[in-house]
Amino acid sequence: MVVLTGHTLTLEEAKSILSTNEQVIACEESIKRVKESRRAVEDIVAKGKVIYGITTGFGKLSDVYIAPEDTEKLQLNLIRSHACGVGEPFPENVSRLMVVLRANALLKGYSGVRPAVVETLIKLVNCQIHPVIPQQGSLGASGDLAPLSHLALVLIGEGEVWYRGKRMRAMEALLQEEILPLTLTAKEGLALINGTQAMTAQGVAAYLEAEQLASQSEAIAALTMEGLTAITDAFDKDIHLARGYKEQTAVAERILSYLEGSRLTTRQGEVRVQDAYSIRCIPQVHGASWQALGYVKEKLEIEMNAATDNPLIFDEGRKVISGGNFHGQPIALAMDFLSIAMAEFANISERRIERMVNPQLSDLPAFLSANPGLESGAMIMQYCAASLVSENKTLAHPASVDSIPSSANQEDHVSMGTIGARHAYQIITNVRRVFAIEMICALQAVYYRGIDLLAPATRKIYDQASAVCPPITSDRIFSTDIERMNAWLKEVQWDGLLKHPNENSKEMQC
Repeated sequence: MVVLTGHTLTLEEAKSILSTNEQVIACEESIKRVKESRRAVEDIVAKGKVIYGITTGFGKLSDVYIAPEDTEKLQLNLIRSHACGVGEPFPENVSRLMVVLRANALLKGYSGVRPAVVETLIKLVNCQIHPVIPQQGSLGASGDLAPLSHLALVLIGEGEVWYRGKRMRAMEALLQEEILPLTLTAKEGLALINGTQAMTAQGVAAYLEAEQLASQSEAIAALTMEGLTAITDAFDKDIHLARGYKEQTAVAERILSYLEGSRLTTRQGEVRVQDAYSIRCIPQVHGASWQALGYVKEKLEIEMNAATDNPLIFDEGRKVISGGNFHGQPIALAMDFLSIAMAEFANISERRIERMVNPQLSDLPAFLSANPGLESGAMIMQYCAASLVSENKTLAHPASVDSIPSSANQEDHVSMGTIGARHAYQIITNVRRVFAIEMICALQAVYYRGIDLLAPATRKIYDQASAVCPPITSDRIFSTDIERMNAWLKEVQWDGLLKHPNENSKEMQC
């Protein structure tokens, strides 16, 4: 059970919400804050004060006064008119996390909604009613207006949801769970859609997969190094301490841990003096991407617990301020950084693939083929990897450098953060397939070298990965191998692989 307070949601809890049907509950103290801010909104309406979004229109229409008797109609019109997202829906688990993040933001007590709004959001999560939310249509400022409007539709019994494995009308699912749809009152529609929860939910999903891939990259690279009889001197701790980046040093240490006990790696001068950059500079390149991941993680942890709607209510209503916390720029930049960092993992991985398949760059059989000439072996797998890497270069173009004014130029700078988050996830999906190809090639390379010569840690990886993709003894439909390896990498856990090879306290598992 995850307790939502508005302040303490962690990435680990978000991971549980994304990957399981973890239930959530609202903290009682937070509900008290929600009630206090709601009283302030009701006072504003009763006294006819002019406050943006409560007694006025929206965006460029903020100068239009709305009478108290029209506040409910105003909120309903807002949700319906803004629900204009298009394209394929966000993955169901991302939609689920979006609902949780919106509830968590409202629980901070700055938004002026009734407790019933938060409670209904939580019911959706716990009953596994997940809004169908189109991915395209958000500018990432004024909040993720279009995506969150599709989320808000469900609260009023409109729109579509996923429920019990089926896509259906929201009202049908609500009736089955005996959840009454809400009639949104003053400020509530605006509070639901003024926020960055679409880009943040997609960003969290992307980051968690990116972190897993970054860890896997080191084990795969270690296996590749054995397939290429790589030199380990370049991973010596002193080199990396001399530069001073802790992430670079940590990557080098982990690579050496994977390779401890290997009889396939070499020392400088034994076979060659230096390896190519794609081998020798693994700590520098991977380490730099780990630095970027650290930045992204920090920003997501802040944003998951941020108040991102407008206006915000402070001091029990004595201070109501219109600001711009809905602007997605912090997450937009983080997502663009994530895209670039993950694209680099694939860039260098593809170069390692090339070194294994190109007979001019190693002494391995041409294209790792069992019968070069008659059979093509891994030749076109490298093509596939190159294609994915090239696609990533296009997707990694920063979304945040663009801005198109909206709402009659009132909203004249926007973040495009949701586009950045979506692109980051696409890149990560491509990276995993590039890693799958590197893994297949590395398995084949060490198969030729002699699997009995592998390090204990990489031998464990080999034994499990080769069960997914057996050695290439003749040409076959390699698309099947790539997709099977891709699926395995998405699910596999690498816990324990870095324990000392001679440690007997616990069996190392993948």
